[in-house]
Amino acid sequence: MGLAFFGLTPRYREYLFSRIHEICFYGQGGYDWETIYNMPISHRDFIYNKIREHYEKQNTEAEKQQKSMKSKTAATAKPPLNPTYTAKAPRK
Repeated sequence: MGLAFFGLTPRYREYLFSRIHEICFYGQGGYDWETIYNMPISHRDFIYNKIREHYEKQNTEAEKQQKSMKSKTAATAKPPLNPTYTAKAPRK
């Protein structure tokens, strides 16, 4: 089937609906589907990029925190075992 004169190509349609879904979902209720669909493309791209930047920043901060927690727990997890005494087994 050839392309119709009016309408979106299947590839662009999938791209558009994915973008709209991601903005509505990751925008945490700040946007509804119809508003994003009717929004100018430049505005939609701007909002999408801002949301993406926010989550990327959040992920890098979480990774940094995980690494710092790992290094802290690794240093305190195993104390040195150098006893200064000798233990004797009890006699029966």
